[in-house]
Amino acid sequence: MNKKNIDYAAAGVDISAADEAVGRIKKLARETFNDSVLAEIGSFGGFFKPHLEGIKSPVLISSTDSVGTKTKIAFITDRHNTIGEDLVNHCVNDILVHGARPLFFLDYIGIGKVYPEVIEKIVEGCARGCKSVGMALIAGEIAEMPDIYTEAEYDLVGFIVGMVDENKVINGAGITPGDVIIGLPSNGLHTNGYTLARKVAFESAGLKPDDYVESLGMSISEALLLVHKSYLAPVRAAMEKFDIKGMAHITGGGIPGNLVRILPDNVRAVIDKGSWPVLPLFDFIQEKGPVDEDEMYRAFNMGVGFILVVSPDIADDIAGVLKNAGETPYIIGKIESGSREVALKD
Repeated sequence: MNKKNIDYAAAGVDISAADEAVGRIKKLARETFNDSVLAEIGSFGGFFKPHLEGIKSPVLISSTDSVGTKTKIAFITDRHNTIGEDLVNHCVNDILVHGARPLFFLDYIGIGKVYPEVIEKIVEGCARGCKSVGMALIAGEIAEMPDIYTEAEYDLVGFIVGMVDENKVINGAGITPGDVIIGLPSNGLHTNGYTLARKVAFESAGLKPDDYVESLGMSISEALLLVHKSYLAPVRAAMEKFDIKGMAHITGGGIPGNLVRILPDNVRAVIDKGSWPVLPLFDFIQEKGPVDEDEMYRAFNMGVGFILVVSPDIADDIAGVLKNAGETPYIIGKIESGSREVALKD
């Protein structure tokens, strides 16, 4: 008996669907291009020729990250047009802490089954994030892997390259006792702590994605899908006028786990927990878990998405620039002599 021929599509990988998806996203990516982009989407690599005006000794700063299990919220709500923006903004903030301006971005989508309309929505968010910061989306990859992901699931990863003049690299080395810690507010979880947040919301609290939560003023899924903020514009405004000693993007590990990464060995950071408003979403998670307060500060940003460490004599002036750029800065702590650590004070 003759066996019926089997092809790639029957095995679970649809090359035609992938080709359609690439065709849909080419236009989105092209809208982010600038004069530095030298190749169309679809080449084996992205071509980028940076403009070096005013840069005496260019240093490239790169980073890669994902949105973690925030994708799970996108799956269950079938909302895929913001998750890419989350990814871009996360990566932009990561290189911003070193003073870098973003140059170009690449994305990777590993997915159970390629639905061109879903890919288009994901990349729509990536392109929107890139356009908002003047960065080019120059390449990416779509990998259909039905044996790894279920049909409705995907993973989303971003790769960013930025540039800074060597004499303007910010790394925290100059942080000294007496320096002031300025916190910029988050608008929610950003892209961290979602495994715990989902467990609390959908298991402990027993909510469904569309359930309205009075204290949040929106449904639980809307609160969990709020887009990760980019701090590029206000922080660049501050960097153009003042020397900033150190910066930290508050992601997984919270304030203690991220601020410590930029501290010299001979100082400690003391954070005053009552110096900024904790968002209602964090109060909701802590109460409904219930989740211990120490664990909350380890898992979540608790309302502070980005931190600047500055000299005390210019702290008020920097805060003024940040306000004029649309931010709401808070003085949340100070630097003291001690061993390299972050202490949270009630």
